[in-house]
Amino acid sequence: MNNWTHIPVLTKEIGQMLITDINGVYIDGTLGLGGHTKYLLGLLGKEAKIIGFDKDYNAVKMAEANVADGRLTAINLSYEAAPKVLKDLKIQGGADGVLLDLGLSSYQLDDASRGFSFMGGGPLDMRFDISGQKTAADVVNSYTAEELERIFANYGEETNARNAAAAIVRARVDKKIKTTSELANILAPVLPRRGKTHGATRVFQALRIEVNDELGTVERFIKVLPEVLKPGGRAAVITFHSLEDRIVKNIFKQMSAEGEVKLVNKHVIEPEWEEVKNNRRSRSAKLRVAEKI
Repeated sequence: MNNWTHIPVLTKEIGQMLITDINGVYIDGTLGLGGHTKYLLGLLGKEAKIIGFDKDYNAVKMAEANVADGRLTAINLSYEAAPKVLKDLKIQGGADGVLLDLGLSSYQLDDASRGFSFMGGGPLDMRFDISGQKTAADVVNSYTAEELERIFANYGEETNARNAAAAIVRARVDKKIKTTSELANILAPVLPRRGKTHGATRVFQALRIEVNDELGTVERFIKVLPEVLKPGGRAAVITFHSLEDRIVKNIFKQMSAEGEVKLVNKHVIEPEWEEVKNNRRSRSAKLRVAEKI
């Protein structure tokens, strides 16, 4: 197994704002390589438990090796399974805290075989769960121009969505689009670079969101957080783009108005300059925290 690394973001802030009982039960809904979990376990007591979820089987195995702590129970499922897993584990009253870090792990971005980045020329896959049915190649080769335009505009906030969709539909007439580099080359003439950002970045984001139903998963889970948390328990959610942040912000705001939660931070928390300097991928991170009443 490769020796991948991933630097978790906003760890200090998470430690300060999420922990309400040092011997409590916590959920890391996006376990990844276990960076946040390892940090939290360093702050928690001997009786504490963390239940970590990840749809990526390889991530679960690497997290178990990286964390190497019996207080972690790592589960190869989406965090949407948390209500059922808490019941199966006979955890009464709910969890003391839930953490979601909705960013893509560095090891996923850097592994060309996963197809998340146009940098490596790997297969056009983008599935978090490699047993899932739909790949990014399926999307680009089977969706209509109108469907592609919709997801590029809605999920990638791509202003040239129509041109990008048209370029893909024209190109696939000759042969199926199979690799990330093929797709990037097709898009290059219609999506020029934005400064240091590759022109295809937003399209790749949109495809990843579509393949994994990311926004739907976030929205469904945030709405059931009151079922997962015990009174006084907290949910901390880190987002990396405006679409996810808007969902979290609006649902937290609605829940607060309805008396289900109180907002721990009224203004979004962002990484300090020092963290961004040491970990460039943290620069777009935003943290929102809510507490169940």
